[in-house]
Amino acid sequence: MTNNLEKAERPWGRYEVLQESATHKVKCIWMNPGFRLSYQRHKYRAEHWFIVQGTGEITIDGVVSQVGPGSTVEFPIGTLHRLSNTGTAEIIFVEVQTGTSFDESDIERVEDDYGRTGQ
Repeated sequence: MTNNLEKAERPWGRYEVLQESATHKVKCIWMNPGFRLSYQRHKYRAEHWFIVQGTGEITIDGVVSQVGPGSTVEFPIGTLHRLSNTGTAEIIFVEVQTGTSFDESDIERVEDDYGRTGQ
């Protein structure tokens, strides 16, 4: 059976889509030490993250918390969020998206280290 699910490299690491349907999308995300995701929100999807490996800081609507293996984080639709890898190892987490659209264009970047603000 051929796996036609999406895989992508990003400036901060990479991700692979594990499962996708009309009602959800599941990704595994690998983030390199010293990098961080865009400070972003979504109009059409909520996200739930489960941290598998690594340590970092999660920012949710301006509030910073520490995360590590076993941490779970919920982002309702419209919640600003960002993960920073503050450890020395890769952060690996599983992201479950629910909502009405799972397209990469449903990302409003408020801040971005890689020049993608407004994309």
